[in-house]
Amino acid sequence: MSCFCAVGCAQPKQDMEPRQYIAYKTSESISIDGMGSEASWDKAEWTDLFIDIEGDKKPKYETKVKMLWDEQYYYILARMEEPHVWADLKQRDTIIFYNNDFEVFIDPDSDSYNYYELEINALNTVWDLFLTKPYRDNPKILNDWDINGLKSAVTIQGTLNNSKDIDEGWTLEIAIPFAAYKTSYFHKNVPVDSFWRVNFSRVNWQHDLSNGKYSRKKGEDGKFIPEYNWVWSPMGVINMHEPEKWGYVYFSSKEIGGKDAFEIPQDEKIKWQMFSLYRAQKSYKNKNKVWASSLSELVDNDIKVDGKVLKPVLENHSTGYNISVKSPFSNKTLIIKENGEFSEIK
Repeated sequence: MSCFCAVGCAQPKQDMEPRQYIAYKTSESISIDGMGSEASWDKAEWTDLFIDIEGDKKPKYETKVKMLWDEQYYYILARMEEPHVWADLKQRDTIIFYNNDFEVFIDPDSDSYNYYELEINALNTVWDLFLTKPYRDNPKILNDWDINGLKSAVTIQGTLNNSKDIDEGWTLEIAIPFAAYKTSYFHKNVPVDSFWRVNFSRVNWQHDLSNGKYSRKKGEDGKFIPEYNWVWSPMGVINMHEPEKWGYVYFSSKEIGGKDAFEIPQDEKIKWQMFSLYRAQKSYKNKNKVWASSLSELVDNDIKVDGKVLKPVLENHSTGYNISVKSPFSNKTLIIKENGEFSEIK
């Protein structure tokens, strides 16, 4: 991916291209017991080790994930190294990241709107929610939305909430029903030989001990010391809610043990550039109180993807703007609006 400089927009790091993973199909019955002992899991590859959310630090403890799928479920197996496994939140849909947790973010159609979040702690307490759009664009957050049919299980490599020993970590196994993400009754949303935008986050807190009980650590000012955020695909900022930066999970129709290939589509790379223009426009508006009326106010040089020069068109209107680009690869017209909504015209 080629980069460009835009007003108020930091130059991306060279290793910030989203991570990719091929999830193979399994015909084996997967028991969600937190063990991951099936032959299919043995054949599946681990992701790269998680990295700090900003992409420039190695986490203190290792985290890695495997993935599989079948006609009903998207399976996720997460292993987390942790010498002190603790959790105290037991009620569903409480703010689970106030404990150490594992989080799943999914945007099935890669438009940054209408995406799903799942958080689970070492007690296997779940927080699942649906967001109509990222926080930057004032979404509606459906906290009472549930992943109907969700299965999850945790095993502890050590002992939970026991301060007298040193643990190895914890393992989380998840089965997410594809049906939970249908947008209509007849919607065929099982992503066979296609991709979803996905990211995983692990929140880890420094802890205090009082009478053998764990809690989040506070600083001298009495405030909680900020958490660590370790992720699969780095974000470049401390914010998981920029779906355009998440990784790519390709659901191969090949049986696990086979071999498939996936390359990020070139139109996806165009989207990355368009979201950069969107962020530059927001920065320009914050500084100047009006939207930029020409791309020359946002861009210093040509925008290129895989050697092709893009020719974006900026159209201002009474309530905002549209930026459109005709893809030199697919001939589709890709459009982003002032509210971050993305669409395409074939």
